[in-house]
Amino acid sequence: MDATETITARTAKDSYVSLVIVKTELTELPLDQVRTLLAVVDEGTFDAAAAALHVTPSAVSQRVKALEQRTGRVLLMRTKPVRATESGEVVVRFARQLARLERDARAELGMSGAGEPTRVSIAVNADSLATWLLPALTRVRHEPRLCFELRREDETRTASLLREGLVMAAVTSSAEPVTGCSVRALGRMRYVPVASPDFAREHFGRPLREALAVAPTVAFDRSDDLQDAFVRRLRRGKEGASPVRHFVPTSEGYAESVALGLGWGLVPEVQAEPLLQAGRLVHLAPDRAHDVPLYWQQWKLDSPALAAVAEAVTEAAAGALRGGAVPRH
Repeated sequence: MDATETITARTAKDSYVSLVIVKTELTELPLDQVRTLLAVVDEGTFDAAAAALHVTPSAVSQRVKALEQRTGRVLLMRTKPVRATESGEVVVRFARQLARLERDARAELGMSGAGEPTRVSIAVNADSLATWLLPALTRVRHEPRLCFELRREDETRTASLLREGLVMAAVTSSAEPVTGCSVRALGRMRYVPVASPDFAREHFGRPLREALAVAPTVAFDRSDDLQDAFVRRLRRGKEGASPVRHFVPTSEGYAESVALGLGWGLVPEVQAEPLLQAGRLVHLAPDRAHDVPLYWQQWKLDSPALAAVAEAVTEAAAGALRGGAVPRH
């Protein structure tokens, strides 16, 4: 027998799903141990996992140790909360995919518990969440019924949540597919450099390249590099935006803080447009913008729920983003 074994599961719609189950030597990964590992990661502690599984903490510990012995790898970091190691993330991702397939199969077969809603977890950046993603989710057909669990994260880090098995899909700036995931281009989110009229008059009476290097700026958080990248490109590789900066970690609050004159910033075009028309913002460089390419990554599973969400997201992105991909039908 090979080190991996392919199991083919048939759904009620006569489609086939190939699921590769990791094996070591000739030994399978026991499903009770895999599910226990997932419970520990989700609950954060062995005691909480024991309560969720209705077993003793000792039983949880023994199952995790047995799974680590089978794989020959440390799967958990015994921190507070508990975290999966890189090898543990592989098992966690497998556990979530298996649970997803099981729920879909039960729903299609009309088995007990099929009336429970299907939960789809998505990692998404704040600006997409504030502008175009939510309307997309309202278009998803609700047969089977869906519940969404959205996790906000910077677009440069949403793929890591997929890699860790914490979400089923992600809006990300990474075109490189996470292992076990498919990827498709959504389009480009355009950001425009703007400021309030009073702020512009006070700070931009000099050449733009010089002004951007010293004028106070607004950033989303400490990992937000958009303003710095824009200024470095304008200044041909020299230093980025001014170190005098304010951090406003909400998309709506960010745009409002720029309109109130806290600093200049790169605001999503769709949010900036009504503020520009109202005279609350002015363009600092009408001929320049900053585009961020976005991609949709999701587990490679024949899941009706995921397929419905992917279709709705791609369709919405085609209308909301520049160069949006043509929806698949």
